[in-house]
Amino acid sequence: MARQSKVSKEEQIGYHKGSIETLINERKELYRLITIVDQLIKLHFDALQKLGVKLTKEEEKLEKKL
Repeated sequence: MARQSKVSKEEQIGYHKGSIETLINERKELYRLITIVDQLIKLHFDALQKLGVKLTKEEEKLEKKL
């Protein structure tokens, strides 16, 4: 016998809308953090190059992606 949901349609809608809003905000924050990390990586790459450190091909590829 299937168990009937005792949650109203309005409550379900509110729950899902709230979940979507929360996830969108989490995605925005994650993007912000990734942007900061990318900037820091770029700064370190630049500092290494100024110090005369030769980057490997993989590191050069990564730098170009930033």
